[in-house]
Amino acid sequence: MIRSAQNINSFLFLLLGMILSGLIYVGYTSTWERNRGQSECLKTEGYLGITVLTTHANTQQNDNLYWPQGLLYKQPIVVGTGGIVTLTPWLAPIVWEGTFDPQLIDSIYKRKNITIATTVFALGKYTQFLKKFLESAEQQYFVGFRVLYYIFTDKPEEVPVVKLGAERYVTVLKVPSSNRWQEITLRRMEKLEKLIESQLANEADYVFSLDVDTQFYGHWGAESLDRLVGVIHPGYYQTPREQFPYERRPESQAFIPSAEGDYYYGGAVIGGLVKDVLQLAKTCRKQLEADAAQSIEAVWQEESHLNKYFIYNKPSKLLSPEYLWQDFKAKTKEVKVIRFSQVIKNYAAVRPNP
Repeated sequence: MIRSAQNINSFLFLLLGMILSGLIYVGYTSTWERNRGQSECLKTEGYLGITVLTTHANTQQNDNLYWPQGLLYKQPIVVGTGGIVTLTPWLAPIVWEGTFDPQLIDSIYKRKNITIATTVFALGKYTQFLKKFLESAEQQYFVGFRVLYYIFTDKPEEVPVVKLGAERYVTVLKVPSSNRWQEITLRRMEKLEKLIESQLANEADYVFSLDVDTQFYGHWGAESLDRLVGVIHPGYYQTPREQFPYERRPESQAFIPSAEGDYYYGGAVIGGLVKDVLQLAKTCRKQLEADAAQSIEAVWQEESHLNKYFIYNKPSKLLSPEYLWQDFKAKTKEVKVIRFSQVIKNYAAVRPNP
């Protein structure tokens, strides 16, 4: 009896410490909850009516996955001898067809009443891609969710009128024209940062920045949501990192040494929680400005700075090349579904400069 009493006292002492530390709290509700700007927790009722807070994978508070520069490790693979790889070495999921139930995960997130903001830049002759982008998005992209499209353009009069579903809206934002396509891409991080600070911080839960010269061909839903999301570029997902088109000049803020790097991320898709995308955009904007002050332009402009950011600030979820394909490429054996793809175009005809 004495030993049992001691065990009970020890348990109660441990329990009290856990309650005071905030690891658990007494309650009886088992449900999903989300607080804007905070982590997502699954409450599961346990022994003695104690509710344990289990943080949703990769979305803990203060869980930014910072990586020390100069740490050398083996390059991660996307496709191995046994087929597709579905986890990164830091345990972030890589989303492929067959790794999720679209109906199930969409149903879970629809109950959370979330809003997804989506930005696209359509300047100059790129306005011609808006109609197919929006029409295909209405068929495939977060169908049944509240979606706010923000279109940055220098030609508001050329934005097409497209029939939208319920709780889906288009906002047109006029921006200056440019005679260099490189300058357009260089300004995207700045525009995204300002939009988040001025509007999206109070209007949306998640934000995606997508290229306009693309089209949706398959389901794109809540499986893509997480704290910070990048997409693996379809042209380099089986390429040695020494051959990635990273910025290799040490004088650039986007510089990546040849022995470092995980994947080559496409700049056509950036997403995540509003606050995390804001931090990404702000960091890249500052690095772009630092380069500009030294008359340096990274080899692939904002995409180069994005790749630098993702090496040392690991994304919490990766989208497979299904989420950024290229229309001129045939499907490979590992790519079962093409969800989002860059359309075929004559760059000389749509860009203002070579």
